[in-house]
Amino acid sequence: MPEATDKKLGPWGRFLAMPADNPVKTVIVAVALCLFCSMIVSAAAVALRPVQEQNKVLDKRRNILQVAGLFKPGINVNKVFNEKIEPRLVDISTGTFSDAADPTTYDQRAAAKDPKESIDLKNDPAGIGRQAKLASVYLIRNDAGDIDKIILPVHGYGLWSTMYGFVALKADGNEVAGFQFYEQGETPGLGAEVDNPRWRAQWPGKKIYGEDGKVEIAVTKTPATPATRDYHIDSLAGATLTSRGVDNLIHFWMGEQGFKRFLDNLKEGTV
Repeated sequence: MPEATDKKLGPWGRFLAMPADNPVKTVIVAVALCLFCSMIVSAAAVALRPVQEQNKVLDKRRNILQVAGLFKPGINVNKVFNEKIEPRLVDISTGTFSDAADPTTYDQRAAAKDPKESIDLKNDPAGIGRQAKLASVYLIRNDAGDIDKIILPVHGYGLWSTMYGFVALKADGNEVAGFQFYEQGETPGLGAEVDNPRWRAQWPGKKIYGEDGKVEIAVTKTPATPATRDYHIDSLAGATLTSRGVDNLIHFWMGEQGFKRFLDNLKEGTV
C-alpha cells in the first residue's frame, strides 16, 4: 500500500511529503533557492547595465565640468557639457588631432588594454603598463572661438591603486586651472586626501613648465623657495608613496611621453 501511494503522489508529491528536517529536502531547497536568487541577480545586472553606463558617463562629465570650474549644484550636466565642452582625440605620437575614432564614445581605458590600440611602455614612471595611442582631450572655447581651457585626462599608480583624474590648463598650456581625481583607492585619511579640496586648492595658478620647456611642477615635501614656488605642490602628510605617484603621473602626462607635443603644437597652431 505505501508503494502504491508513492506512485500516486509522483516525484513532486513525494518531495513535499518529506519531513521538513529531511537532509535531502534541505539540500534540494537550498540549491533551488540559490539558483533562483542567482537568476534574479543576473537579470537585474543585465537590466541595469545601460543605466550604470549612463551614470558612469554622467559622473565623468561632472568631473570634467568641476575641474574646468563650470559645475554648479543643480545644473543639467549633460546640457552644460554639450554646450561648453568640445571633446577631441589626440594622437600621442604626433601631438595632433585625430579622426580615427568618435571622440564622444572613445574609451581610452579600454583602448589601453588592447595591444592593437596601445603600446607597451618600457619607460613607465606612472606605473600604467600600457598607453593608448589616442588620448581624449576636452576643449573650452571663448565667445571668439579661441581655446580658453584645455582639460587633459591623467592617470598613474599610487600606493594601492591606479588614480584617474583630470588636469585643466589655461589657454597657454602651462598654467594650471584645476586638478582633481575622480577615481582612486588610496588609504582613507592619508593618500585618499588627494580628494581633499584644501589639497586640490594648491594647484590652480601653478606652472607646469619652466623656461627651458621641461616639466618643473613637483609634488614634494621639500619647502618651496622663491625659485620653486610657482611649481611647488605640498605632498600629502603621511602619504609619501601616494604623493610620489601623483608627482610621477603629472610628470609623465605633461612630458614627452604624454601631452607635451600636443601642447607645443597647440601653442604653435600646428595641431
